[in-house]
Amino acid sequence: MQEEKLSDSVVETTSENTYGTWRFQKGWKPLHIVDAEGCFFTDVNGNRYLDFSSQLMCSNLGHKNKAVIDAICDQARKLPYIAPSFTCDARADLSKLLLEVLPRGLEKFFFTTSGTEAVEAAIKIARMYTGKYKIISRYKSYHGSTGGSIAATGDFRRIPIEPAGKIDGVVFAPEMDQYRSPFGMEFENRAEASANYIEHMIKNEGNVAAILVEPVVGTNGVLVPPKEYLPRLREIATNQGVLLIADEVMSGWGRTGEWFAVNHWKVTPDILTTAKGVTGAYVPLGVTATTREIAEHFESHYFAHGHTYEAHPMTLAPAIAAINEYRRLDLITAARKQGEYLGLQLQKLKSKHVSIGDVRGLGLFWAVELVKNRETKEPFFTPEDKLSGKASVLDKISADLMRQGVYVQSWLSHFVVAPPLIITREEIDEGIRAFDMSLKFADELVLEN
Repeated sequence: MQEEKLSDSVVETTSENTYGTWRFQKGWKPLHIVDAEGCFFTDVNGNRYLDFSSQLMCSNLGHKNKAVIDAICDQARKLPYIAPSFTCDARADLSKLLLEVLPRGLEKFFFTTSGTEAVEAAIKIARMYTGKYKIISRYKSYHGSTGGSIAATGDFRRIPIEPAGKIDGVVFAPEMDQYRSPFGMEFENRAEASANYIEHMIKNEGNVAAILVEPVVGTNGVLVPPKEYLPRLREIATNQGVLLIADEVMSGWGRTGEWFAVNHWKVTPDILTTAKGVTGAYVPLGVTATTREIAEHFESHYFAHGHTYEAHPMTLAPAIAAINEYRRLDLITAARKQGEYLGLQLQKLKSKHVSIGDVRGLGLFWAVELVKNRETKEPFFTPEDKLSGKASVLDKISADLMRQGVYVQSWLSHFVVAPPLIITREEIDEGIRAFDMSLKFADELVLEN
């Protein structure tokens, strides 16, 4: 009873005195978590949950990896902070490792404390380097919450803060969505049309500094492009004299079965941003990586960017340990193999449940999209519903999954299934069984119509 009262106090203090992100605050009562290990986390009442989305698609190494924790402790004892105008062993050692795992040609790094800040830095660098200011993003995209990165976010989260809360100069292109193509499903080559439209925009907009894309779109549906799309974008960017920025905050660090998603298509961007899995989310670190050509520009031009926690030693040391753990455990290969198995099981779910409109993904990065009707693809939930605070059947499914001991991140009309890269087939089966049970709520609504 005393523990319950203590937990009630923690939850009450949290909801009363801190903001819950991307939500109405009324009625928010966050679950009190006290422990996490491997692919599971535990609440104050001892209930254990399979982390089927790696929290916010970031706990790639799972929870309580000893090597990463030891690196944090060792760095805290050795040098917990030094200003970014100085350097330390961790800064040099991580830079050397990044040269080994990042796409070849990305050779100079700016360290931040989030993916949002990494994208913000990329936008500034692109503008300073090119002398141009427009950024072409895509409608189904999320790039962060600060002024530049939210401006480059195509989804509805930028709308409530327009116009004052975002920077000027971002224009949006059609996304590459194989399931809901803006060009219509009857169009024979939707990927080519999507890429060529961006080329058309560059020619007609003028002053375009960069194209900013998630190689595999994350929160907005795990949209995997066909093989010709990213190489075509690379070609367009090069021919038109604009930069290609790859936002790999979510798709990097083995998530798709490669160190970085662009590797699937053998494309090297001019700038790559990443975060989340770089430390397994044990500490907040983001990286903005540029080519040597861009770096050389700032040898004789002022680099007008920085912040107090840039290259913070406490964020760099665990990244070194994390990269070594990805290698030691061969997690890139594991993500490919387990991802194939996960994808097969999700496809089997689709064959059983009329509410599943599409299953798509790569590696251990999958989306399960629910629809009211497979033929019309009518979604269960829309951006307008989200902004108005309307309840969703996905909320009901999520609650039932938690009741069964499985946590899955949902967004509008789809679930993002992205477990830690250390997950076993038995744990995948556990998550699939729970999904199989909980999808009945959506199936019933489909059958009623």
